[in-house]
Amino acid sequence: MCRRWLLLLGVVAPLLGIGAPDTGADTGNPAQHLAAVSQMPKLALVIDDLGQNASRDGRVLALPGPVAMAILPDTRYATALSQRAQAAGKTVMLHLPMAPAGGPYAWQPQLPPEELTNRLERALKKVPHASGVNNHMGSQMTVRQPPMVALMSELQRRHLFFLDSRTNARTVAAAAAQRIGLASLSRDIFLDDDPSPEAVAVQFRQALQLARKQGSVVIIGHPHQSTLALLERELPKLREQGIDWVDIGQMIATRSNRAMLAHGAKGIYR
Repeated sequence: MCRRWLLLLGVVAPLLGIGAPDTGADTGNPAQHLAAVSQMPKLALVIDDLGQNASRDGRVLALPGPVAMAILPDTRYATALSQRAQAAGKTVMLHLPMAPAGGPYAWQPQLPPEELTNRLERALKKVPHASGVNNHMGSQMTVRQPPMVALMSELQRRHLFFLDSRTNARTVAAAAAQRIGLASLSRDIFLDDDPSPEAVAVQFRQALQLARKQGSVVIIGHPHQSTLALLERELPKLREQGIDWVDIGQMIATRSNRAMLAHGAKGIYR
């Protein structure tokens, strides 16, 4: 057990310095201010499907806090965006395609283990500076125990974290990560399954409510016009609403690999 937590801390520690909340001395007692911030509900934000459109990618890059940028490896701007995001202090993630997604990097059920590992290796080369991985689509893969166990072992070997996008309620990915002590998280809210402005606004309000209820929330959005407009408008208001927007690394440390109630019982993933 001690070795597992050392492995977890080995991944989390380098991430904590990225996008840490601003706790500048805007009060007469900085220690009290820091203590107050530490008690705030936490919110972590990941934007998926990046690398396809330079204009939308640029708007995500310009968001004023610790957004994590999940970049598709088989896109025109994948490598250049990864380099720009790393230079800007953003968390870079490989958005790994999984079946039913296709393409040269996609993990698919019929592929042998060696080819799955090869595809991960090549995808990481397309998205340099990635500190973690989450699944793009994947409803046909994340329910399969052997490939998910293999993936988590490979990520642990590479000192990368995993975020389960939970595209299938029967996913075993987060549980596989938890069993070996891999630094990991699970998504709570998709912002924009319905990308209409009204629906995105409802999802964002529900995300804030969930953060207050369970102490933290992990949100995944996509670079839709409606999503970006809402984030540009609402993210700067989070602190005054009592929500602490944190980096993925800090969220991993906050949750300590424990499942939220919607995903498990007593901190253990179902």
